[in-house]
Amino acid sequence: MPNCPFCTLPADRIIDSNEYGLVIRDGFPVSPGHTLIIPKRHIGSWFEITEEEQLGLLSLQARAQKILEKEFKPDGYNIGINDGPAAGQTVPHLHIHLIPRFKGDLEDPRGGVRWVIPSKAKYWS
Repeated sequence: MPNCPFCTLPADRIIDSNEYGLVIRDGFPVSPGHTLIIPKRHIGSWFEITEEEQLGLLSLQARAQKILEKEFKPDGYNIGINDGPAAGQTVPHLHIHLIPRFKGDLEDPRGGVRWVIPSKAKYWS
């Protein structure tokens, strides 16, 4: 797709790839090493890709995590997909966020991805 930023990535942004997808660093990272795993095929939803594509993307995710471990030594990760506009997807090309987390990057990180709906995040209080 000519207007899709993920379909027109310059080769120098790609840090890994396989038959099904590619890996880049996020252009607007929320933490050092914030990485995206993107299918090569232009498709919007995780639920529309084939099982082979899912496995290929998960393989890239595992490889990317090993690189992040060596390069950034994070203390944890958030892994997420914004699937559809109601879920916050702004680029209509599926991508997986692999976000390294570090002790102290938030005062209280409990709840993790639950903070997408703040009123539901603190279930323990």
